[in-house]
Amino acid sequence: MLKEKKVALVTGGSSGIGLAAVNALHDAGVTVYETSRRDIALENALHLPGDVTDEAAMEGVVRTVMDREGRVDILVCCAGFGISGAVEYTQLAAAKKQLDVNFFGVVNAVKAVLPHMRERKSGRIVVVSSVAGAIPIPFQTYYSASKAALNAYVSALRGELRPFGVTVTAVMPGDIATGFTDAREKSPKGDDVYGGRISRSVAHMEHDERTGMDPRVAGAYIRKMALRKTVPPASSIGLSYKALVLLARILPAYLVDWVVYLLYAK
Repeated sequence: MLKEKKVALVTGGSSGIGLAAVNALHDAGVTVYETSRRDIALENALHLPGDVTDEAAMEGVVRTVMDREGRVDILVCCAGFGISGAVEYTQLAAAKKQLDVNFFGVVNAVKAVLPHMRERKSGRIVVVSSVAGAIPIPFQTYYSASKAALNAYVSALRGELRPFGVTVTAVMPGDIATGFTDAREKSPKGDDVYGGRISRSVAHMEHDERTGMDPRVAGAYIRKMALRKTVPPASSIGLSYKALVLLARILPAYLVDWVVYLLYAK
């Protein structure tokens, strides 16, 4: 008897890490649906237009998948973007937009899929966070805060869902060479006041990203977390980032702060 194919829904799967996750899941024999604002045809997934910041839209996307497949086994939350700049000069509207997409976008997708997973007593949710959620980066403060919020959200949600057989994990990529870099909304305002530190920090970050990991590596790791039997609350991609996160946990906080300052804020 043939094993029934799993069904996955990936948010923000039209480019970058999300697209890599779509392709990796498809290659593993998973039926993949993808939702994003970009109206684009994908080779390895059925695209469903939707904005993660719209709660009703996410409910509609999940309803469509349920009508066609009868279940959602895997939810992968990849939708997100980044802003940079000094907190002092960042408009509140920009900060709220950052949290609305990166954090509440995940909340909307999870809330839409949870009733169905809970009823079936089965499901896996993979949330794409960031190493910046564990090691916050100056001048990427609101981005870091959005990812730290996701890590806390996942850890708490795991306890809520344990009796229902639904498991949740956060995946924390580091520097990945994708279009995320060019899409970052950068504000140099106040760079003169901060002695050019904003522009230096962002230039350093963007260099690291452009020379970073192939997104296919991240996609394969997300697939692993989506399909394995058990998952940790959070994990990093690659030995170097695993080591960095571990060091940040065991070293004195003042030392971690100083190193991050030297790298990204001096």
